Amino acid sequence: MNFHKAQFKAAYGTSAQLPRPSFPEVSFAGRSNVGKSSLLNKLFARKSLAKVSSTPGKTATINFYDVGKAYLVDLPGYGYAKVSKSERERWSELIEGYFNQERPFALVVALIDIRHEPSELDQAMVSFLQERGLPFAVALTKADKLSKQQALRQAALAKKALDLPADTPLAITSAEKGTGIDDLRRLIANAISAG
Repeated sequence: MNFHKAQFKAAYGTSAQLPRPSFPEVSFAGRSNVGKSSLLNKLFARKSLAKVSSTPGKTATINFYDVGKAYLVDLPGYGYAKVSKSERERWSELIEGYFNQERPFALVVALIDIRHEPSELDQAMVSFLQERGLPFAVALTKADKLSKQQALRQAALAKKALDLPADTPLAITSAEKGTGIDDLRRLIANAISAG
């Protein structure tokens, strides 16, 4: 598996379009302004493989990236209010439809902005992953906006707010500075080799 050789594979607008799985999948879920695309580009060590937009909520499809014998899957961001109700429902169907399929989920990375307390939607996503028994990790994004002490304090608060089991992997990350990216790559590689 090679992050640097990642290639965009395909984008799907409905869960019915999703192909039968062929390799383990590591999915990324988070609010629409959490910095998912920026984090993926940092993982890939590429500038713009995942499209980054100044407007939150632009990822309206499920995007698959081939990293060699595994896929990284970028799910649409949730919770963005400035799109139509029908579009929000389509996103919801897309995310739920993805998780309702029999797929080789190696890991789900739940992304949460470290600057804020986890929202109700963040908590709902983590609860959903726990109830489903899916292997997951939490990546706190945008850590460059805080001091190291503040980041550690926020991480402890997030753990408590999300009621995370002690063994849940948690990475403090920054796409801007590269903080925690190697830890995240290791987590992903381990999850794929274990799967």
